[in-house]
Amino acid sequence: MKQKNHIKNIRNIGIIAHIDAGKTTVTERILYYTGRSHKIGEVHDGEAIMDWMPDEQERGITITSAVTTCRWKESEIQIIDTPGHVDFTIEVERSLRVLDGAIGVFCAVGGVEPQSETVWRQADKYLVPKIAFINKLDRVGASFFGTIEMMKERLHANPLILQLPVGSEDDFAGIIDLINMKQILWKDDTLGETYITEDIHRDFLETAEEYREKLIETIAEVYDDIMEDYLSENPIATGRLLAAIRRATIDLKLVPVLCGSALRNKGIQPLLDAIVQFLPSPADIPPIKGVHPTTGEIIECKAEDTAPLAALIFKVAMTEGRKLSYVRIYSGKMRTKEDAYNPSRKTNEKLSRILTMHANKRERIESAAAGSIVGVVGLKESSTGETLCSIDHPVLLEKMEFYEPVISVAVEPKTNADQEKLDQVLEKFMAEDPTLKLKKDEDTGQSILSGMGELHLQVIISRMQREFKTNVNVGKPQVVYRETIEKESETSAVFDKEIAGQRHFAKISLKLIPLERGSENRFKSEVDNEVIPDIFIPAIEKGVMEALESGAFMGYPVVDVEAVITGGLHKESLGTELAYTVSASMACKTALANGESFLLDPIMDVEVFVPEAFIGDVIGDLNSRHGKIESIEHKMGAQVIKAIVPLAYMFGYSTSLRSATQGRGTFTMQFSHFDRC
Repeated sequence: MKQKNHIKNIRNIGIIAHIDAGKTTVTERILYYTGRSHKIGEVHDGEAIMDWMPDEQERGITITSAVTTCRWKESEIQIIDTPGHVDFTIEVERSLRVLDGAIGVFCAVGGVEPQSETVWRQADKYLVPKIAFINKLDRVGASFFGTIEMMKERLHANPLILQLPVGSEDDFAGIIDLINMKQILWKDDTLGETYITEDIHRDFLETAEEYREKLIETIAEVYDDIMEDYLSENPIATGRLLAAIRRATIDLKLVPVLCGSALRNKGIQPLLDAIVQFLPSPADIPPIKGVHPTTGEIIECKAEDTAPLAALIFKVAMTEGRKLSYVRIYSGKMRTKEDAYNPSRKTNEKLSRILTMHANKRERIESAAAGSIVGVVGLKESSTGETLCSIDHPVLLEKMEFYEPVISVAVEPKTNADQEKLDQVLEKFMAEDPTLKLKKDEDTGQSILSGMGELHLQVIISRMQREFKTNVNVGKPQVVYRETIEKESETSAVFDKEIAGQRHFAKISLKLIPLERGSENRFKSEVDNEVIPDIFIPAIEKGVMEALESGAFMGYPVVDVEAVITGGLHKESLGTELAYTVSASMACKTALANGESFLLDPIMDVEVFVPEAFIGDVIGDLNSRHGKIESIEHKMGAQVIKAIVPLAYMFGYSTSLRSATQGRGTFTMQFSHFDRC
């Protein structure tokens, strides 16, 4: 029973939001009030515990997701503080993959901002139950109810208002708890540790009673048993109300809404209570499912210590030259010095050390059980998204999806000493970050580093210099284009060559057909077994796909084409896999050259937030960048311009926007699609 109760008391939560909504500030207050830290670290002073990297402290933003554990009452809360900048979306994605619940933090002035939408959708994708915390209610222009309306409109969420603010802007003093019908006020001189729970002031009582009624009505619409009592006007006990809210949150039917001001130390203790009361433990969610690596049988991994081990590596970090793997244990137990099996690589891995994490600090433990999020040292081959399990009970958990990079820079070492280090350092960064890609340009010999945005690449270059003392020259960012073909093209190729005393022969005829944008590449064979034996079809597909990696126009990867094998010639005893791969590659390259190739630009979804006075200048600037304005919306005193713009014209946009708006405009962008230049 002890183990079951322990799992029921675990909460694995993530804090997700748009940049500057106050995620890290909320996390710092949680750590302080739970006794995990003894001093409140402020983001603006560069002292936040969870923003421990020098780049995070300098820029005042979260770059890498940090893990920590704290206790509140009977519960153990494992928190991942995630970045809010779109360039580091992968950190949010892989964190949400392993979390059981999330707190969406919204700025009461900005409301639901673009990256808030992105991370909310990511949480929806992984079916993560959520609580909303409307922050910064002390700021001028804060709108609690305006933010709730935006949640309905933009997130299609069903908010359940559990708290109302007492006062607003400079007069914000506390909250009204609609479940217990009490008023909670914080004293400004005690760092938020001391607060008073009292009867609701008569000025707020009528509003509180109205929203208490709406609270019960919203729950009644979800559950029939509550509806019966509500219609019969029977009183509904507080305990029953709490249980219904918890059930509706875990079932993704409602999103409890709380409020406060983290920077002013108001509203955090009730938020902690809500985390424990409403978000699920690992035992409350359906068991994660995997497949047997050889039979393909579906396997349920129950959140029990006694079950076979099933764990997912969701992040890899290189710290002090050592590889640290962040692991979520879904079932079973991990013990130091024991082996775990990686079914993706078919290898055993030694669990040299198991660590509990507190940002960049760690503590050694002998074992970790189901529901835990821990750091593991000693995994040599395993990487992000791979499974660790028991060799006697192999299971393969669903892999993680990663985004394709859209922007590149050329990096070259400044000295010979840097040359030796550069490849090793970049290899470490790529092990950490699956959205970072490196390729060698055969023509120039340069290393081309591709990432998710300018800030992403700036941080990598900065870390190279700080952490690894590797100095590089950085070329102007280059856009990662794609190529495709204008018209259908058909050709043949013959490979007939003697290599190492053996003759290799193959003839292939293929047709390349252009497809609609976003269709990706396809391959099919229309020849029967007598013309080309089926055994060689995979070798032909390999040759075609390799040829499509470098187009005929400018050498960029080719997309949106279908390669169809229409004929060929096979000579018994001379036909080999090598011959078919090479002849297919030759035929594909010729067909590309004949197909009138053209370039595809990466097109970005851009949202610009700008005061009304500057809207004309901003639209003019976007038009000059070949942007297409899709909509202009008014939101809380500002205009939101939505546009699509080719990435090639977005370099340096942040500087232009600051100049055009006296520093008051902000923007976000993310990859939308590829389209003709």
